[in-house]
Amino acid sequence: MNEKLQINLFVAFCLTAAALGLACSAIPPTDTGGPQPTQPTYPILLHEDPERREATLNAAARVMAGSTSAANITLQPVTATIASLRSNQPLPLYLPKLGTGSVMNEDETRESLRRFLIDWQNIIGADPTHLSLVRRESTPNGTQVATYEQRPFRHPLRGGFGNLEIHFGNDRRILNITSTCIPDAESMQAMLAAITPSLTPEDAAQYLLQNGVTFTDSTGRTLTLNPTEEQVEVREPVFFVKGSQEALEFRLAWAVELTDAAVKILYLDTVRAEVLSVE
Repeated sequence: MNEKLQINLFVAFCLTAAALGLACSAIPPTDTGGPQPTQPTYPILLHEDPERREATLNAAARVMAGSTSAANITLQPVTATIASLRSNQPLPLYLPKLGTGSVMNEDETRESLRRFLIDWQNIIGADPTHLSLVRRESTPNGTQVATYEQRPFRHPLRGGFGNLEIHFGNDRRILNITSTCIPDAESMQAMLAAITPSLTPEDAAQYLLQNGVTFTDSTGRTLTLNPTEEQVEVREPVFFVKGSQEALEFRLAWAVELTDAAVKILYLDTVRAEVLSVE
């Protein structure tokens, strides 16, 4: 009896050990290196999207119905926002008419422009609430230009992007529209906010003092500028955008002002410590 009991206990032990072995083999081995943090790609990219271009043309066809053809607009690469109105459009476009006079006054013109932005936001590529009128001026030929800046992010856009210009006559006729705004800006908020700068303002100033600035002037000459401490003033962080036909690159940069120098302002990448552009 004791021998039979011993055999049964031995069989039970073997079955239990086999079960535990199978269970342990299903558990992946511990990663001795620890969890690997996921780093956001840098620079942040906005790629060319055929669907975005198609959506802009469809929006243009809706708002321009009865006035002119959506085929008479040209679009920007990548953003697919309006680049210009072609001069051969069959029928003219006009700002909304407000007031009873033949020419709208200042308040009526501003309100007319506001309504136009709402109707054209999908073609301009910007939420009207993110557009600030920074300048409205008359040209020598009597037409007017309204200039807006798109301000959707915590830092300003630089590099020639985030701008809108509307050219129109005193008769409300729209002569041209140019937009370098960033479409669907809300979807980029989190990615841009996750960029971690490696240079403080003090680091940026020190980098320029130690390395100088190499740039190409208007004649094509390559020059090097070695500023002094008194000349360098790090102003503000900006999102500097560099464009190509396939994608836009968004970089976090310091805008640095130089006094009494051939370069008035430059943009220094806060992550990679490189000069992106000079003005």
